[in-house]
Amino acid sequence: MRKPVWCSPKCRRKVAGIFATMIVLALGVLLLAPSVLAGEPVYPVKVSPNGRYFVDQKGDPVFWLGTTQWQLFRDNTPEDARTIIANVKSKGIAFIQAMLVGVGDGTRPNAGGEKPWANDDPLTPNEAYFKNVDAVIACAREHNVCLSVTLYHQRWRKRITQENARTWARWLARRYKDVPTLVWSMTPEAKPEFVPVLRELAAGLREGAGGSHLITFKPDPAPYSSSFIHDERWLDFDSMQVWKSLNLIYPMVTKDYNLKPVKPVLMAEGAYEAGSEYGFDVTPLWVRRQAYYSYLCGGHFTYGHNDSWRMLPTWKKALDAPGAVQMGVLKKVFLGREEWWHLTPDQGLLASGGNTQGDVLTLAARHKDGKWIMVYAGAKTAFSIHMDKVTAAGQAKASWIDPRTGESVSAGSFPNSGVQAFSTPEGWEDALLILEPAKG
Repeated sequence: MRKPVWCSPKCRRKVAGIFATMIVLALGVLLLAPSVLAGEPVYPVKVSPNGRYFVDQKGDPVFWLGTTQWQLFRDNTPEDARTIIANVKSKGIAFIQAMLVGVGDGTRPNAGGEKPWANDDPLTPNEAYFKNVDAVIACAREHNVCLSVTLYHQRWRKRITQENARTWARWLARRYKDVPTLVWSMTPEAKPEFVPVLRELAAGLREGAGGSHLITFKPDPAPYSSSFIHDERWLDFDSMQVWKSLNLIYPMVTKDYNLKPVKPVLMAEGAYEAGSEYGFDVTPLWVRRQAYYSYLCGGHFTYGHNDSWRMLPTWKKALDAPGAVQMGVLKKVFLGREEWWHLTPDQGLLASGGNTQGDVLTLAARHKDGKWIMVYAGAKTAFSIHMDKVTAAGQAKASWIDPRTGESVSAGSFPNSGVQAFSTPEGWEDALLILEPAKG
């Protein structure tokens, strides 16, 4: 019978040190987990049971606030991509829209000199290019930021055709099947001739991953509502762009919002902050109008900055542009409302002063059961509200919120009956009025 072999004192000290390190690391994870993970969505995202918004795997509502970084996979180094993703996360932005092979015809190389396809053929992917894609996707997953990835653009139509689209999409879906922080998007022209290739792409995605990721599409060029193929069963939610036409947000989002079957509506691309191609200055105010109009119409929104999507030398500074910061303010405002996901557009709340036409709107929405009302005014104005729409116990508390800063100013308490007039605070560019039951 062999005698048991015992560690020497030196060996025991080494083993004890290893166990101590393991315990410290484990405790560190436990201590850090609540601050890192509490309230974080568990992806992949799904469509809510009522078809209006998005939920995670726990069934918890997910607020779609996106940003556009079209060149994330191609023109950014992995280090730059990490900078972008971390900055986006810090502002509370949950989604990033990016083109898998970048802007253009699909033949340009990435920052490392690698082209996406050998011989510009999607059926022969370049592994070196996609290892960089893998790294960016892994970084987004690490930060729990969801990527809305465009796998097809109408400018790539010479490369991706009806004949090879299914195989291309199936290869992608299989490669990223187990990545939870992913949504697939396609960008055709808004013409029936593109429907066959979209169907092939959708079929390939479903075959490759079994429907584990949502699918949408956003027509380009704009303006055009996405609803021309709304009935396609593979289309999980509608997306649209309005380019510089601020006046189209209300009619386009409203049209898709009212379609059957009900699907979420995303205003995915408007005028980019500091944009250079519109013939006017795209100010933070313009950006805020785009966002608040989209949400108060019952939709969702994606922000963008000119310098970011174009990858200008000033792209890092643009990450902290006023409009980007104010999108974080917007999200906090909405998440501060009880059951924000039950927002219901209702212009009938306004007894006077409402406006749904032009560039400068005054729009109203409410909780489906009247737990709160909000009115967004895109400029200095006055309006009046039917106060009986607030389910308050006798009194409703009114507050103004400055969309630039999130500053809240009391506007008083009022009976939940009759009609009450309001005027936006002096000196504010735009304003948001919130009516909620008075406490105590």
